Amino acid sequence: MPEGRPPKREEVARVLDYLPYGRAPESRSYQKQPLVQAVGEANFVIMEMTPKDGVVPAAGTRVYIGSGEREVIDHVNRRIDYAELSNSAKLELPFEIQQIVLENEARFIRFFNDAGPLTTRMHALELLPGIGKKLMWAVLNERKKGHFKSFKDLMERVKGLHYPEKLIAKRVEDELMDDRIKYRVFTTEPRRK
Repeated sequence: MPEGRPPKREEVARVLDYLPYGRAPESRSYQKQPLVQAVGEANFVIMEMTPKDGVVPAAGTRVYIGSGEREVIDHVNRRIDYAELSNSAKLELPFEIQQIVLENEARFIRFFNDAGPLTTRMHALELLPGIGKKLMWAVLNERKKGHFKSFKDLMERVKGLHYPEKLIAKRVEDELMDDRIKYRVFTTEPRRK
């Protein structure tokens, strides 16, 4: 979570999977309720929700989950871990994360403009997969000339840096998959058991 930014509640989520009969390993066989697994757009919180009666949301659907009238979701049941996602949801997750990053480009380009050192030997930019010391220095040197305005501007100015949205999406996915990851840049702390 970037410093200086208060944790924001999820208002909108992306549907990852619709489970018409609920979770498979449940021991209760009576009255299985349909479930929706989704990822929040603000902090990438993975959650399980109950849809309104008769509603079958498709993967990728944006659903409103904030306070107020909801059209698709009846209520949010709980926050879940990556391991609790269905196989279909795990396959859909990288695509939905990348869509969120692309649709919120200004928010994520700010990371390249504002990232700083984490320790005397490690910079926050190096947390992105594929960015080592050489690319980190290239980004920092170009950043001195002026802020990056878009992913396209970043790729044009920093040779060797391709598809920054994919790098960010991969980092988000890594943070969601590993509860013990040391540095969280884009996601909230996992719930404690």
